[in-house]
Amino acid sequence: MRVLCVLCSLLGWLSLYLLLRAAFRGHTAEWSCRLVTLSHGVVIVLLTAYVVFIDGPWPLTHAGSENTELQVLALCVCLGYFLFDLSWCVLHHSEGVVMLAHHAASVLGILLTLWLGSSGCETCGVIFGSELTNPLLQSRWFLRESGRYDSLLGDAVDVLFIVLFAGVRVGVGTFMFHHQLTSPRPALVMKLGGVVMYALAWVFMVDIARFGYKKSRGRYRKWKEARLRAGQD
Repeated sequence: MRVLCVLCSLLGWLSLYLLLRAAFRGHTAEWSCRLVTLSHGVVIVLLTAYVVFIDGPWPLTHAGSENTELQVLALCVCLGYFLFDLSWCVLHHSEGVVMLAHHAASVLGILLTLWLGSSGCETCGVIFGSELTNPLLQSRWFLRESGRYDSLLGDAVDVLFIVLFAGVRVGVGTFMFHHQLTSPRPALVMKLGGVVMYALAWVFMVDIARFGYKKSRGRYRKWKEARLRAGQD
């Protein structure tokens, strides 16, 4: 049943991609793929939020516990998407090594969680934290493609993305990573997977910090030049 659920998820995301390709023939294939990514981000964030915060159990206290049916459903939906997106990225050579490694680690981590039948709560927690910023990332790309990125809206999206990434994926992620490592329940292979995902999160965080510093310097330089011109006038 789990294999069937994953296949249905994969076919569902692929079908959505093909429908979007037909509907947006004037746009690139990446446009349609990012719409699928945006759709998955919204769906999986809502689903894992319900799993983590309402259905339970709480990942900070029950790491390594037995998977629930709802956790399995969320993992199957997410796995089907990651298989689709990883295949698309490889076929179109659209991502670098780090992003491909992140996708591959995500696929392997979900597969191990389903195979072991445990650690679903912390895996769903990681998915929630990882995908929470995804809609913002896709919105940034669409703003850039439509020529509206260099605006107040574009700045707001970037600031919110950086704050959420640092606060949730790195900040809260550190507490979750600590609890997973110190808990006796999770399997060793899941703890090793946690190390990989946490390290990748910091790789992304360093790149994001560099981007934020570079953009803030550019914005400050433009503001200073505008003030100088206003003073001369």
